[in-house]
Amino acid sequence: MQTSTDANIEMLLTDLSDAQREAVTHTDGPLLILAGPGSGKTRVVTRRAAHLACTVTDPHRILAITFTNKAAKEMQARVDVLGVANGMTVCTFHALCAKLLRWHHDRAGVPKNFTIFDRDDRRKLIKKTLVRCNLASENWSPASVEQEIGRAKNAMLTPEAYAQNYGDYQSRTYARIYETYEKLLTEMGGLDFDDLLMRMAMTLDRDGELRTELENRFHYVLIDEYQDTNAAQYKIARLLTRDRKNLCATGDPDQSIYGWRGADIENILSFEKDYPSASVVRLEQNYRSTKRILAAADSLITGNTQRKEKALWTENDEGVPVRVIAFESGEAEAFGVAQDIARQTRGGASLRQVAIFYRVNSLSRVIEEALMREGINYQIARGVEFYNRKEIRDVLAYIRVLLNPADEIALLRVINTPPRGIGATTIGRLTAAAQTAGMRVIDALMNEEILSGLGRSAAKVRVFGKLLSNLTAALELSPPKALEFVISHSGLRAMYKDEGDGDDAPRGNLDELVSAAAAYHEDNPEATLIEWLEYAALVSDVDAVAEDVDKVTLMTLHAAKGLEFDIVYVLGLEDGLLPFRRDFGGLGSEDDTEEERRLCFVGMTRARKGLTLTRARYRMMRGITQRTVRSPFLDELPEDGVECSEQGGDSGARRAGRRQPVDHGELPADVAEWTVGTLVEHPLHGLGQILSIHRGARRTHVDVQFKDGEKRSWVLEFADLKRVDFDDVGDAF
Repeated sequence: MQTSTDANIEMLLTDLSDAQREAVTHTDGPLLILAGPGSGKTRVVTRRAAHLACTVTDPHRILAITFTNKAAKEMQARVDVLGVANGMTVCTFHALCAKLLRWHHDRAGVPKNFTIFDRDDRRKLIKKTLVRCNLASENWSPASVEQEIGRAKNAMLTPEAYAQNYGDYQSRTYARIYETYEKLLTEMGGLDFDDLLMRMAMTLDRDGELRTELENRFHYVLIDEYQDTNAAQYKIARLLTRDRKNLCATGDPDQSIYGWRGADIENILSFEKDYPSASVVRLEQNYRSTKRILAAADSLITGNTQRKEKALWTENDEGVPVRVIAFESGEAEAFGVAQDIARQTRGGASLRQVAIFYRVNSLSRVIEEALMREGINYQIARGVEFYNRKEIRDVLAYIRVLLNPADEIALLRVINTPPRGIGATTIGRLTAAAQTAGMRVIDALMNEEILSGLGRSAAKVRVFGKLLSNLTAALELSPPKALEFVISHSGLRAMYKDEGDGDDAPRGNLDELVSAAAAYHEDNPEATLIEWLEYAALVSDVDAVAEDVDKVTLMTLHAAKGLEFDIVYVLGLEDGLLPFRRDFGGLGSEDDTEEERRLCFVGMTRARKGLTLTRARYRMMRGITQRTVRSPFLDELPEDGVECSEQGGDSGARRAGRRQPVDHGELPADVAEWTVGTLVEHPLHGLGQILSIHRGARRTHVDVQFKDGEKRSWVLEFADLKRVDFDDVGDAF
């Protein structure tokens, strides 16, 4: 007689391929699942977790880790449907570490109510750090400092270790900045995103008792997107599975696209070296894309050497050819894509199944304009953008101060928000007095000796201090009620009441914040205010993509990971954009090129039915229209199944009713006489010589080499060039 458990197990194994079934039914010991794009990876991971819960362990012994809230939520929902989720932990790496650090804060050496400093907070703290170190931000840019500190933390280097590893002046200065930054962060009871991982990894490494405790709790660890783990995540995975070695790593080296933020592709490439007894399962059948799309993507990715061989294949239809379209300009590219989308929708395509990908955010402006001209609704995947709005950050700053009074960054944000007459001079005197007295700024607010030195502003500071005391009542409320209480009693709702109209009005965003907290509270009725704040702090771009609205989705290629659409457009297939070169045209390292190729591969394999790759022959970047060079990736596509076409001029833009560019003055009267070798002068770049000149129906393009050796391409109508005679410049050029 078949038991209900047997029936559940049988259900878990139905509709699986042989390779998928092998991965799902594997139990003890290390397992590497090499999952190609569209190979049913999420299904395999969730079925494997459910199978473990039905056969060899209890659900609460299983830890499943992924990289985005969206992916974790989807995985949790799928396991819920299978009926075995009760007690199972499904979360992101950052969320796991944040929770563990709070639960074991004493052993980790962090405050229980630490707040998570996001990028904006981090920049402000770095500026404060530079002041403390008597360094000018002109010489030590906050962006560069932030990057260097992040690189150090991703490599698991403390300030002391960093100082020992590098000895030149610049590195010694960075080490001093890093050390001061950490002291300030500690004073404010904060952790940045990188700290969540590094602190947890270091705590597990030195605290064998805690490590054993956690490994006894989590007998089986499943990690998705293993190719994107950095040094800290790799260490956490290894330490949590040190004795039992029940680590299941799922991923694809061909989709490792986060090396720029510390991910190490070697973690997945060396898995079998780390675990010699590991079983390896290859998921090579693609269930998503047509044969032509898959063949084009596979042809591209074989140009990489840092990979594990997989034979990607599909039983799907041949499909329409992959299109490669060259447009005259970035504007023509945008309007050409918009018109093509309009044509597709007239043919029955749904806007929600259309996506436009680009390598850099700056390319979104012209495509947004083109979509608006065509009357096409769209959404941009910028999940963090909502939480970066001023009114939202104001509310969150109040919450942070209530939870962590030492958070000076948040405190100084709200001390005069809404305006209460506490100006920069008063704030400066208050913070200086607090520092001299060796106390926190929050404590200085209540110190009569310090307040007496503020003169007439003392009364206003007292009122603010009393407000904060009254707002502490919110800490006893559920997240949505706490937010509503703070928004109303702080004066923020009254402040934003009359600001703006429409969907983007601040007051509407405040309501949306409360609604977001209410939705979170509904899913997590026992969650506290600090847990909600933690959740909000870890939102990523892809988390905001709405799948139930009929809109085209715009996003960067990095944000596209894990998504799929019927129709995909990848813009800007030009050398310098894709592959991206930071010096826009300079040579990148081979590792950089391989990661850029993987990024393009990820974008291409998001497409189910239609894939279009576009480029522009001329594109305006940083205010200068330059001739582009086609991406070398286009030359790596197969001839079969790929259809190339050229779209000349800006006719698409004209048909779309777009206002033509405003001329920057008339062409020089003698332009017809300009040839290769003509000397010209530019007000910014000085003397130059024409290398080539192309006269189109509407525009004239010139390539100029300047005296300093730099080459630039121009649309002559928009360039402030004038001809000069050789006799006038003599030997100057």
